[in-house]
Amino acid sequence: MIEEPFDPADASCWLARGRTPAHAAAIASAWRDFPDLPPNAPAAERLARGRERIAAMRPINDEIRVQVEAERQRANFTFTDDMLRRGKGTDRDVAILRGRDQYGYEWDVVNRHADGWYAAHVGWPHKYPDGIPSQAPLASRRQAYDQGFTDGGGDRTDLFDAARRSNLAILLASNFASPAPTMTSTGRPLPSAWPKPSDEPRPTRWSRRLAILSDADAQALGLANDPWNFLGLIRARAGADEATIVIHMPGGFVRADDPTPEGITTVPITAAAARAQLQHALAGREFDDVLVALQGQALALLDEVASALPLCRTMERTRNTRLQQRTHLRVWLDRGYASDENIAAGHIRWRKGIHGLHGKLGEFTARHVGAAPSRGHLIRVETISGALASGSAASDGSPLAPEFVVSSKAKIRASIATALRSFAASTPLMGTLARRAA
Repeated sequence: MIEEPFDPADASCWLARGRTPAHAAAIASAWRDFPDLPPNAPAAERLARGRERIAAMRPINDEIRVQVEAERQRANFTFTDDMLRRGKGTDRDVAILRGRDQYGYEWDVVNRHADGWYAAHVGWPHKYPDGIPSQAPLASRRQAYDQGFTDGGGDRTDLFDAARRSNLAILLASNFASPAPTMTSTGRPLPSAWPKPSDEPRPTRWSRRLAILSDADAQALGLANDPWNFLGLIRARAGADEATIVIHMPGGFVRADDPTPEGITTVPITAAAARAQLQHALAGREFDDVLVALQGQALALLDEVASALPLCRTMERTRNTRLQQRTHLRVWLDRGYASDENIAAGHIRWRKGIHGLHGKLGEFTARHVGAAPSRGHLIRVETISGALASGSAASDGSPLAPEFVVSSKAKIRASIATALRSFAASTPLMGTLARRAA
């Protein structure tokens, strides 16, 4: 924020606003040559003075516009070239650089050249993309599109050109030499590309779950009620003590239940050392569900050592804001269960109708009925016939209540999912079997 008073006749004011020394001096000179007239001067004279100053600054503004456009061109071409060097570019990026090097096209024109080349390359018909805004003349953009269409193998004079190119596109991977592929240590997706947690994957026993947290997620161990202590949120769940929790520190990876880790320092380590530490922390364990709660540089390091991670049925990571990361963690926590519990697997079919949210799993349907008689929201579990799902017991023999109350709307979906999986894995009581037989 600039706090000093604005003096347009002073070049330092324009320097502080991002202008180059030459442009700042020229703008300040124009303001000194044509300063504003006092407010009591005639309006016609003040308007004339403004027009004189604008005329004096027109060459400067034209030069600034040319410089900004040149910087935009340079930045766009540099980014495209860097993407190809890192092996992340596409065939269209190759066509952009070829159009620049071979024909000297500017950025807006070379993109139309690449559009024409790609259309011919994949078997599309010839069609000008005229709806894209651009400062380049329409004639030059169309000429570049025609040139790119021809370079890509298109022939506008051939009646069967589109059909021929469509068949060739199936056989040919590219009409140009692709950049050298980037060698990766594994064929699995990197942790940074994993999806966010959801209630779609089936539940997993805590003994086969892995969570990788940052040191910031476990720093408030002394505060049991800290809502941002991810490690505390995990350990507060019943049966979560069987899970494997790995914490990333500046000195490497260590299990949360290891009080005296070896080789952990406050100095950042290399990727090779971090991979060895992660392999040591996960040695002798099997997993079906992995959650990564790392961000920034810690997540980039985990991408480098991704080969040390197990390849599991479910691999997810938290993302976005801190609040959403905590929400993702709670969704992941809801899918865990202890070894003495029975939880049904399968996909829950969700529907949101006029009467509220309801889900279905097997023969059971859980509905959000509405407001409870006292407080909260009433959830009801029904069978396929529409009757209350009474007479079912959990693995420990305790009966399951077909109706229960949820305190807030934010917990309705998770509560319905938990109830459906509990009922689908329940055991009918003997009295219920006799009634059904009758």
